[in-house]
Amino acid sequence: MSATVIPIALGPALLFCPADRPERYGKAADRSDTVILDLEDAVAPTAKDAAREALVASALDPERTVVRVNAVGTPDFALDCDAVRRTPYRTVMLAKTESPDDVAAVREALGAVDVIALCETARGVVNAVEIARAEGVVALMWGAEDLVASLGGTSSRYPGGAYRAVALHARSQVLLAAGAAVRQAIDAVYMDITGHEGLAAETDDAVASGFAAKACIHPGQVAVVRATFAPAEADVAWARELLAAAENERGVFTFEGRMVDEPILRHARSVLGRASGS
Repeated sequence: MSATVIPIALGPALLFCPADRPERYGKAADRSDTVILDLEDAVAPTAKDAAREALVASALDPERTVVRVNAVGTPDFALDCDAVRRTPYRTVMLAKTESPDDVAAVREALGAVDVIALCETARGVVNAVEIARAEGVVALMWGAEDLVASLGGTSSRYPGGAYRAVALHARSQVLLAAGAAVRQAIDAVYMDITGHEGLAAETDDAVASGFAAKACIHPGQVAVVRATFAPAEADVAWARELLAAAENERGVFTFEGRMVDEPILRHARSVLGRASGS
């Protein structure tokens, strides 16, 4: 029996914003579907306290705001949670999630928040199936650079821009883990902020593979991600015609010379879902 992925209003384009740059908060929120106020890697150690104070003073839409907190076990984790408790924000992205216990630590500190588990270390990727099933997890995201660093490597991509095999394995592992647990999956950022052609190609693959959203690190990437997630008019028309034809069929049938069964119908429903933004 198949299940329906839990719907959460995240994407398709999420945009990271350094939490120590409050002057950018509003613009980042306006230019994206969801803004991620980042207390972790985007903020220098000396600016962490200022970032947390800026977070507390902010007033963005809680339905479209995520806070990325530092990893469980780091000195900043408890301080980040204390700051989040003083805000209306109820969706947290946990950096370097490595086990269900990490997710439990977030909810112990913050209550019944929604957790986006960021699997970006070798241990996190290996444990992605268990992490996805943890109470409170609404989505998984993966990260390539921290993953390769955790392995002692130096680069997640070949010079031409394509992912190395280990990164592709991690990407697939996180996507499959999310799908098996009926959670959404968010694709990793594309680091070349001017390489829109490469971003579009990678996003197109993310859409076709089943990712629900893609994270961005620059406002200029948002339009590319949105355009790529939006199905072409011809695809929408095909999906509508196919589903209309299916209403008069029983079981497997032929449409425009192609055999159609339930998986193909689900593909068509997915196209219409993206067209309607649901």
